Amino acid sequence: MGALDHFSHLFDCSSGSHHKKRKNFQTVEIKVKMDCEGCERKVRRSVEGMKGVTQVDIDRKASKLTVVGYVEPKKVVARVAHRTGKKVEIWPYVPYDVVDHPYAQGVYDKKAPAGYVRSDQQMSGGLARASSTEVRYTTAFSDENPAACTVM
Repeated sequence: MGALDHFSHLFDCSSGSHHKKRKNFQTVEIKVKMDCEGCERKVRRSVEGMKGVTQVDIDRKASKLTVVGYVEPKKVVARVAHRTGKKVEIWPYVPYDVVDHPYAQGVYDKKAPAGYVRSDQQMSGGLARASSTEVRYTTAFSDENPAACTVM
């Protein structure tokens, strides 16, 4: 911001806010159930007319809609839900490679597309830590423990 911009803001007599919040360029992934080409077309048309949308990709098999552009995720979800009448949510899945425990309760989802599990962001510390008794039993029979049981 140059000196001229700074001074023009000081002497601006117009009413209203001085700075308009600019939307970020981002990719919004949404889960929408699509059964046929008609559903896909309906979902595509619901977001193509939105201001700021530059690209729309649909993966019908995975029930995934990807919108790229200067958009807000909440507005995209609301518009798709309103225009299509379908249940819509932000894409809740991540590739199972990036999750520490992909088969833990609350993470594994039978309805997830192949190779995906539910995002575990809401499960911070959701897995129980081993108690000291469990640790003692597991290390008692460990090959790394020199004082381990020799029965095996």
